[in-house]
Amino acid sequence: MGDDGIRSDWATKDFYKELGVAKTASQDEIKKAYRKLARANHPDSHPDDTAKHDKFKAVAEAYDVIGDADKRAKYDQARELFGRGGYPAGGGFGGGAGFGGGGNVNVEDLLRDRAGGGGGFGDLFGDLFGGGFTQSRRTQRATRGGDLETTATIGFTEALEGVTVSLRISSDSACATCHGTGGKPGTQPHVCPTCDGSGFVTASVGGAFSMNETCPTCGGRQLVYDDPCPTCHGTGRGQSARTIQAKIPAGVKDGQRIRLRGKGAPGDHGGPAGDLYVTVKVTGHRVFGRKGEHLTIDVPVSFPELALGAEIKVPTLGGAPVTLKVPAGTPNGRTFRIRGKGAEKRDGTKGDLLATVEVQVPGNLGPEAKQALEAYAAATADAPLRAGLYDEAR
Repeated sequence: MGDDGIRSDWATKDFYKELGVAKTASQDEIKKAYRKLARANHPDSHPDDTAKHDKFKAVAEAYDVIGDADKRAKYDQARELFGRGGYPAGGGFGGGAGFGGGGNVNVEDLLRDRAGGGGGFGDLFGDLFGGGFTQSRRTQRATRGGDLETTATIGFTEALEGVTVSLRISSDSACATCHGTGGKPGTQPHVCPTCDGSGFVTASVGGAFSMNETCPTCGGRQLVYDDPCPTCHGTGRGQSARTIQAKIPAGVKDGQRIRLRGKGAPGDHGGPAGDLYVTVKVTGHRVFGRKGEHLTIDVPVSFPELALGAEIKVPTLGGAPVTLKVPAGTPNGRTFRIRGKGAEKRDGTKGDLLATVEVQVPGNLGPEAKQALEAYAAATADAPLRAGLYDEAR
């Protein structure tokens, strides 16, 4: 357990209560309590339970302090000091307010840097809070993770019925060595001198106008380290790859973009994760097409079937064929509606199957078929089909 990342507000937190142990508990009892709570609230066992995530962070923070004997002793001293009469006026540590509501003890004198004040409370707070405890001590802001984009290719039937797919996601994340701080593990940060810990600097734009920009020195992290992390070279960033399960809803269309909340890049300093946007590509079907909530199919028929009428079998997706009655004299290209055999709609009902009849011209005719067709041509020679076409063309 290192001293880096310790915050000044820890003196106002009851870490014993957080771990459920008495102030007189032994180090072994503290360790056992921590392990029990860590197992019960670990994020890997409860990936979607934010309350357990927060509890896990809290018990880890508590154990980092009172799980270390030296740090625990300093923490107890700080708690005892603050418990004698409350906090300074305004709830902070700066200013001239005294402890105990009316005393003449000056907080700035109590917390004077050990180099100028010669020890005392300055030493206590300097050791407990990582050195240089001052009114300007800052914590890094929680920031939301970035949004990510990916593509998922699914089959025609999967798009109609819905499917869960595995997606391999690579994203920018906190460095695994320094956990996003940018500093060498075991070293202490200090407030960025460029932005004075705000995380941004003001740049002049066109004379009278100015805008805020991310601080180039700390990268918006507000704190800097003299010794950079050897893995990320001070950037605090790294690459992570993970596999997630994404549920694609029934009825998704080709090219549709789906938003998965909280599945994007992880946030920094406890911030929420970003979102993942999945563009769905749907492969085609050899027989069926799709038109919104309806399915489409081209049904090959012969000329006699259209001219004389017929009953033909039409396949359905995932079901038994249906019988379609084609009336005599049906024109080529007519579309019939077969109700309830289409794609599933949001309300649970289904669209229709749109069957379009297409005359198929045989490539080869046998002698009898050719003779019969020639006889038909002779019988209908007095009814030219293109007479009106010539008149309209003029």
